[in-house]
Amino acid sequence: MVKLYGKTLSRAETEAHSGALGHAAGVRLMTLGDGLERGIRMLEFRTGSGLRFTVLVDRAMDIADCEHNGRAIGWHSPAGFRHPGLHDYEGEGGLGWMRSFSGLMITCGLDHILFMHQAETPEYVYGPRQSASHSLHGRVGTIPARLTGYGERWEGDQCTLWAEGVVTQGTVFGEHLELHRRIEVAVGSDDIRLSDRVVNRGFYDTPHMYCYHINVGHPLLEEGARYLAPIRDVVWAAHEADYQKQGVGYRTLHAPQMGFHEQVWQHEMGADDNGQVPVALVNDRLGLGFMVTTRKDQFPCMYEWQNLQAGQYALGIEPSTNHVLGNGGARDRGELIRLSHGEERRYDSTLTVLPDAAAIADAEARITAIAQQPEEDYPKPSGTFLPIGDRS
Repeated sequence: MVKLYGKTLSRAETEAHSGALGHAAGVRLMTLGDGLERGIRMLEFRTGSGLRFTVLVDRAMDIADCEHNGRAIGWHSPAGFRHPGLHDYEGEGGLGWMRSFSGLMITCGLDHILFMHQAETPEYVYGPRQSASHSLHGRVGTIPARLTGYGERWEGDQCTLWAEGVVTQGTVFGEHLELHRRIEVAVGSDDIRLSDRVVNRGFYDTPHMYCYHINVGHPLLEEGARYLAPIRDVVWAAHEADYQKQGVGYRTLHAPQMGFHEQVWQHEMGADDNGQVPVALVNDRLGLGFMVTTRKDQFPCMYEWQNLQAGQYALGIEPSTNHVLGNGGARDRGELIRLSHGEERRYDSTLTVLPDAAAIADAEARITAIAQQPEEDYPKPSGTFLPIGDRS
């Protein structure tokens, strides 16, 4: 059954109320036409629950805008939703990625995440390519997708909005990886289901690293907003040497700051009986929250990114295949994934809007039942990076 406007309706009842579902919910393709966004294909999803979000087809099918009943959730940075043709991957010593960094979700990978790294590449058997120079967070986030389909699908009295696409990251004498992405959301729902497959289409054993940079902005993020997570251990903090200098701990968020330096944490998360890890940012004043649910076996690591700088105000939830030790650390510890021809990795995640106090309470109870996070804002990092396991 479809839930719309406080009613539960069959397909026949839904169709009897209008000549097309689009009066309440749907997905449509459009092209942006001005400024640095000009030429980007974008899919707009409306679920009928108050949830609206957009998918940038020409930027890895990442999620840009996100709002619920007019209340913004996704982050907009000064960089904007820049057309990929304007992107300079090698620019600014590898920091050029920042000039395309905006939106609710940016995909990082497919063969590198985190800071810049020079990696030896004997697997490509090519003299002039003895190494690969990786810029911040990899290449995939600014590669256009081949849109393979989108629309609405009825199964009995259930209706699902969906989109699919393939993003190819490839070169001669180098990697040939594909990201197959499917996005689904049920009509009347506040759950965005994300199903990714990263496949090696090439014939070299190819490194693979993967991360989602999921970014929440104002008004959900404001002074007093709370970060909720099933934290078993605070592993690492980038700013541990000056832990309390900026007066911002991991748990309770502050208002925009002047001269704020980003803070990044890695937490070791617990999982529920189904292997799922829910992490949320909630705003009790607004009765609004946003939760990211991932699988521990797919994303064993989780970062928290705080950018409270005025004009760039954001909180990042970042599930990752690897520790913050980066590409070099993953290699040294034997934790770098390598994919042979035809081999793939799957990533199944759910992004959920928590539209009221009851939904926030349910999410908090779910998270607390897994693990009770530290009550203090400045728990001492343990420095214990647990082995991830066999990544061959």
